Amino acid sequence: MTITEVAVKRPLLIIVIFTVLILFGVLSYNQLSYNLLPKFEANVVSVMTTYRGASADEVETNVTKHIEDAVSAIEGLDKLNATSQEGVSMVVIQLKQGVDVNLAQQEVQRKVEQIISLLPDDTDRPVINKFSTDEIPVLRMGVTADMPPGAIYDLIDDKLKPQLSNVAGVGQVTIIGGSERQIKVNINQDRLRAYKLSVAQVAGAINSANTSFPAGQVKTQDEQVSIRFDAKISTVENLRSLIISQGTGGPVYLRDVAEVMDGLADETAINHINGQPSVGLQIQKQSDANAVEVSKLSRARLQELEKEYQHVNLKFSIAADQSIYTLASANAVVFDLGLAVLIVSVVMLMFLHSFRSSLFVLVALPSSMIPTFILMNIFGFSLNLMTLMALSLVVGILVDDSIVVLENINRHMEMGKGKRRAALDGRSEIGFTALAITLVDVVVFVPLALTSGLIGNILREFSLVVVFSTLMSLLVSFTLTPLLASRFGKIEVLSKNSLWGRLNIGFESLLDALKEQYGKILTWALGHKRWIFLGSLSLIIAAIALVPAGFIGAAFMQPGDKGELNVQLELAPTASIYQTNKVTQQVESLLLSYPEVTNVFSNIGYSSSALGSTSSSNLADITLQLVDKKKRNISSEDFGILIQEEILKIPGVKVSVAPPSITGGTSQAPIQIAVKGTDLSTIREVSRSIKEIVETVPGTQNVDFSVDDPKPEIGIKLDREKMAGLGISATDVGLALQTAFRGNDRSKFKQNGKEYDIMVNLDRFDRSNAEDIRKIGFVSQQGKTFELSQFAGITETMGESVLQRINRLSAITINAQVVGRPVGSVGDDIKAKMESFKLPEGISLSYLGQLEQQSDAFGSLGIAIILAIVLVYLIMVALYESVVYPFVVLFSIPVALVGALLALALTMQSLTIFSIVGMIMLLGLVAKNAILIVDFANHLKQDGYALKEALIEAGKERLRPILMTTVAMIAGMLPIALASGDGAEVKNGMAWVIIGGLTSSLLLTLVLVPCV
Repeated sequence: MTITEVAVKRPLLIIVIFTVLILFGVLSYNQLSYNLLPKFEANVVSVMTTYRGASADEVETNVTKHIEDAVSAIEGLDKLNATSQEGVSMVVIQLKQGVDVNLAQQEVQRKVEQIISLLPDDTDRPVINKFSTDEIPVLRMGVTADMPPGAIYDLIDDKLKPQLSNVAGVGQVTIIGGSERQIKVNINQDRLRAYKLSVAQVAGAINSANTSFPAGQVKTQDEQVSIRFDAKISTVENLRSLIISQGTGGPVYLRDVAEVMDGLADETAINHINGQPSVGLQIQKQSDANAVEVSKLSRARLQELEKEYQHVNLKFSIAADQSIYTLASANAVVFDLGLAVLIVSVVMLMFLHSFRSSLFVLVALPSSMIPTFILMNIFGFSLNLMTLMALSLVVGILVDDSIVVLENINRHMEMGKGKRRAALDGRSEIGFTALAITLVDVVVFVPLALTSGLIGNILREFSLVVVFSTLMSLLVSFTLTPLLASRFGKIEVLSKNSLWGRLNIGFESLLDALKEQYGKILTWALGHKRWIFLGSLSLIIAAIALVPAGFIGAAFMQPGDKGELNVQLELAPTASIYQTNKVTQQVESLLLSYPEVTNVFSNIGYSSSALGSTSSSNLADITLQLVDKKKRNISSEDFGILIQEEILKIPGVKVSVAPPSITGGTSQAPIQIAVKGTDLSTIREVSRSIKEIVETVPGTQNVDFSVDDPKPEIGIKLDREKMAGLGISATDVGLALQTAFRGNDRSKFKQNGKEYDIMVNLDRFDRSNAEDIRKIGFVSQQGKTFELSQFAGITETMGESVLQRINRLSAITINAQVVGRPVGSVGDDIKAKMESFKLPEGISLSYLGQLEQQSDAFGSLGIAIILAIVLVYLIMVALYESVVYPFVVLFSIPVALVGALLALALTMQSLTIFSIVGMIMLLGLVAKNAILIVDFANHLKQDGYALKEALIEAGKERLRPILMTTVAMIAGMLPIALASGDGAEVKNGMAWVIIGGLTSSLLLTLVLVPCV
């Protein structure tokens, strides 16, 4: 007994099965989390090491190269990129596809641990991270209160941060900026000289006096008592009274040579919200948490905290909330889904003329879609932009099988058969065809699910959701649809006495006329096959030519309008954080003067990403929130160009304005050209030439280098012979300079169970120029005093501010933003111009950024297309037991390109990863029409028809279901193609490709396939 016979003869069993599936589908839906994108971990591991106060050259030599040597032998290494700048080393390890990132991270950790002893003692422990979408902050905010800066920081660190960390789903809370309490010991150089002391002696005395030791226990036969030895200084007055030395005139106290005060640490990062000083907070979710739920609960806790601390006017100003765009995108897709269902319902009603029959078909939608949530829950998927878009795109596909089955059942009922017999015979006759067209849909998405790289991570959940729901629709068409038809099926008798009847009769007359006209066209075409083939070939060639002709651009992804912009400011490499802050305040005032701007969130001297955070005093990151795009007359891209022109009027500022990346983080430049070699001066010279070439290409903007120009440095050259005579070593000199100018914070001040840094260095006025370096004092073992200038030469030189290395070669990257043109088209123009540029010996080029991503993604998708075509062919070979008939069906695929590419050109969409996915979807969709014709023609041949007659009759008989399914799919795609809500840019191009391909397939396949 077949599954359809079971459904017809035991209807309650099928009803119970689908009731259970829908019930568990609803339960699974409620358990799914909302996220912007599918969860994935990129094949990247980073190692960040802080070496405070060191120059870029020192960082590269003493830190970066050691780490490169350590990790260069790890298994699965693909690329090794490193950046060294003042105080920070960042090594980024890119792994090959298929490598387990978690295991690679552990191996990197082990390799780095082995070379820790080779790193300078003053370096912080290397921090090893991997990229994950879970690391993207859910909430970013500025915190303000009517309290002193140090008190605000302590309040956040001690009281607010623990409460926010305790919110369900919150993984990490990060403080940005703020002023932490610090005990400052500002040494006076003149007083040191008077007392014949050195900076190192002062720092050593503080460190020796302020200590604690585990002293062990006193043990007797009956008890054991711990010994507590804690010599930590607990008051500032005690620190002032600390004896530094016993001079001939009596003890020298710390207060005699230094100013000791309870103050705030020097700012290394400053945060503003809407131009007001604040302390920044970032909230990240746990890996398995719901981003929307975390945001909701965190906002509720923030409101509670504001009420609790209203006496100090505590206020949390939300600058960015990932859940807003996530929910808006999800709601937009759900709206498109509902609209698609409504339009498909109208189309069904037009063709079936019966509310009853239309409902039979529409039952397939919830019955196929809701159980899909069960599989999504089992496989750990979330409700994100990709999975929801998959559900909206398959609306037309889900009703296909039921349409084909129901239409054939109605045909058997019109032959005079009873409802049950018509249901069984109709499904039996068309079942093989329904199986074929469904499996064709499924197999084109399997290669997508297996695609590697970033594109595979983004599309895997999308393609599997389509597969799950399509297979469910096949089950529905074999069970519920025949069941409903066998119980409630009815042949509609149209009457001219009603408006509804007249409309349907008119529509049927139109279909009959169309069928007859199509029969005549097909008869003519079968007698002029050569012209049909030549015409089809010409159309295909002309459509493909639209791409090289420039009518269709290429890009990794269509730029969208999230109402958010990232503004990056860069001052001269020597600029202090206070100068950068001053300029940032000017920019903030400018931005807030525009009515389109709702929020301005600034980080000065601090930049963060999913791979870690870095600091640089001459940089500022500003996140700009705009009003909803429906409430402004300018796109975010155009607004970015406008404000960039205004900011550039501020002297000495480099500015880059770009929308955030798809993951929500700071967007990298889409055009990146790396110049690599061993000689840095040659690399710099070649880079300047390439930059000039890039600037001449239309569409490029903000063309700049990844490294800054060299900046002034003060060099110290020691006279070893004089040092030997004075009894001083290079280590003594280094420690003295380090303490005097960078500061010594090894000693801690303990109060109320909390420790604060004691920062020992020269007074600000004694470390403001090069002359102060010459005056640094030293004391010999014999008690003689002398200055650095007596045994060392101090000169001003030029040093690198940022050093970049790619695969252990020195490199400089030319970065460029793109405006007004697709990235791929701009990249092609650059590559064309670079062909005539001759590179010096030892210099090589690499194209990175979106150009590399686009190349990799298009290559992966190209393989997926070829594999999908092969699978479609093999599926049909298995079903038809023939190697010839499947080739006939495959001829319908190229003609779909005609409409797909023409649709992209007419709608001014680019060829992106999503439009290519639309073309892959077309492989299955357009093959259905050919399968319907070929399958029915084979049945007619078996019944004794001649080949030509069988083809004409099959074409006419299958015209109605072909029209019905194609129009239903086009109708389901229209709301998505015309959508303008959040996330629309991702799906518009894909929908237009499918609409165009279905249209050209409908017009050309009906003629071409019979001719083949």
